[in-house]
Amino acid sequence: MLLAVVIVTDALAVWAGYRSIDVVNRLDTPGSGAVTEREVNSVDLWYALAGIAQTVALIATAVVFLVWFYRVRVNAEVFAPEYHEKKRGWTIGGWFCPVVNLWFPRRIALDIWKASSDGNRRGAALLNWWWALWVTTLLIGWTASRQYARAETTDEVQNALGSVLLTDVLDIVAAILAILFVRRLTRMQYERALRQAP
Repeated sequence: MLLAVVIVTDALAVWAGYRSIDVVNRLDTPGSGAVTEREVNSVDLWYALAGIAQTVALIATAVVFLVWFYRVRVNAEVFAPEYHEKKRGWTIGGWFCPVVNLWFPRRIALDIWKASSDGNRRGAALLNWWWALWVTTLLIGWTASRQYARAETTDEVQNALGSVLLTDVLDIVAAILAILFVRRLTRMQYERALRQAP
């Protein structure tokens, strides 16, 4: 599952982030040990590679996730068409429209959940936790990237690296919750399809 690849790339980024923070701390603290140019270049390389790996994993996962999300939406319409407040096109478009992408996909996911579970929201806390953590990760990540781009002093670089590190850790937890959400919803739809089979 590609969400597991996201977790691995985030873990790589956490490791690279810790190494970067260590090097910056040693650069800023006299007598804490010499930092060689080779070490700085190595840290920069690993940090860049981790970022590239994260981006590739995120794009691949997003494509597959959107295909799955659209498919479960179509399935949910078959189960209970009355539960869907948004048109089918929002299943994909809702992720790309600024501002509304902070709540439309969750609303659609909740409608899919209800339709797949005979109208009850029991267990939807998993969806809510995943969504809250994912949005939090997006907002902190956006802030951290701006903070990192503007950083000039070693203190600012340390703070920015800490924010990026927090984003990577939260993204790992969000990806774990996303895996649980995908598995749970897929299983619910499978069981619902079996119950409705003639």
